[in-house]
Amino acid sequence: MAEIAGGAPEPVVYGQSDRPPRGDYSRGGQVRADYTCPQNYAAYTAADHDIYHRLYQRQSALVPGLACDEFIAALPLLGAKERIPRFEEINDRLYKATRWEIVAVPGLIPEVPFFTLLANRKFPVTDWLRTPAEFDYIVEPDVFHDLFGHVPLLFNPVFADHMQAYGAGGLKAHALGACEQLSRLYWYTVEFGLIRQANGLRAYGAGILSSSGELAYAVQSPEPQRIALNLLRTMRTRYKIDSYQQTYFVIDSFQQLFDMTAPDFTPLYAQLKTLPELAANALLPEDAVIQR
Repeated sequence: MAEIAGGAPEPVVYGQSDRPPRGDYSRGGQVRADYTCPQNYAAYTAADHDIYHRLYQRQSALVPGLACDEFIAALPLLGAKERIPRFEEINDRLYKATRWEIVAVPGLIPEVPFFTLLANRKFPVTDWLRTPAEFDYIVEPDVFHDLFGHVPLLFNPVFADHMQAYGAGGLKAHALGACEQLSRLYWYTVEFGLIRQANGLRAYGAGILSSSGELAYAVQSPEPQRIALNLLRTMRTRYKIDSYQQTYFVIDSFQQLFDMTAPDFTPLYAQLKTLPELAANALLPEDAVIQR
């Protein structure tokens, strides 16, 4: 495959943060034109595997009663937890389940390659791991966040189909200059979404599921706002990427999320141009507030 020409790419980051993104995009020419690369498994040290194991142990002990049922059921399908899994091992199971696969990337990637991968049922997983100093918190995705937070729900057929549709919609949004608005929907659903289930509010967003602190905060704390998901409302709402969320949006099922996001967003983007943006902590009179 063709190698990336020129200097390091400049991923777009819409959320507000005090820290710049990072990632090694050189890899000795191994990064392909679609920004994927081989998982450099030999580069992981014993310390890396130990950090991953400790992260997995801590987080898997926290998710009961806080994560959605579908995530709990699929988590064992990640396989190895005492070490960083090989991506091909996960793909053996994932492709059979939903025809998805995970691919390694060196960090955050630009919009069009990201959307294109999703539209082709390929989920980009950052293959480097956080440092020991970042054990409790890391701003951008690493291999633990992507594997533990995102991949289990790709085993769910409805959520997997939603992710593919999101990728296709992202390509259209890019052509319409609406990626920032669509990125907010991703943030407040795929990364930080909550779902109402028979046993109460539960997390399905990867940013929550992979965070030891925000998991209980998002589901149980009286501090944040929880609002029923509304497309226009969500895509108007700004967010920060380096603090707990002030507002969470709630769905009733993955089928609801799929159905809600299935129609053409072109009219929504036109309407959004006429509406003011909202702060992350805004609360509107028409918001359907969800009680814990």
